[in-house]
Amino acid sequence: MRRAGRLGVNVVLDAGALIAIDKRNRKVGAILRLLQRDQVVLRTSAGAVAQVWRSGARQANLARVLRGLDVVAVDETDAKSVGELLAVNETNDLVDAHVALLVEPEGTVLTSDVGDIDALLQSRRVEATVLRV
Repeated sequence: MRRAGRLGVNVVLDAGALIAIDKRNRKVGAILRLLQRDQVVLRTSAGAVAQVWRSGARQANLARVLRGLDVVAVDETDAKSVGELLAVNETNDLVDAHVALLVEPEGTVLTSDVGDIDALLQSRRVEATVLRV
């Protein structure tokens, strides 16, 4: 997987990136501002949102950022693709697999789980930048 260079055609945030947003991580905030300025498509899995969402009253920053993201639910077709990807990788984290499926070739993933995301992207044979947050 690529580790340096420009951010890709789409950027997918996993639960770790959403947690970083919730905690007002400056690095992630700066990355998001640049991406929004450049009108890069920002996505996340609805499952990742479920992993981090606890209280709208206490997560105003996360709620604000989520309004600008394409939050993608898992439909039946995606669920089957997620299951197949999990089987190939002999793992069971469906949210990581869904995040990996949302990444387009030459895209970028903001993640706290680089190893698992790398493995899933390699199985898909998708070249993408994986950034640790």
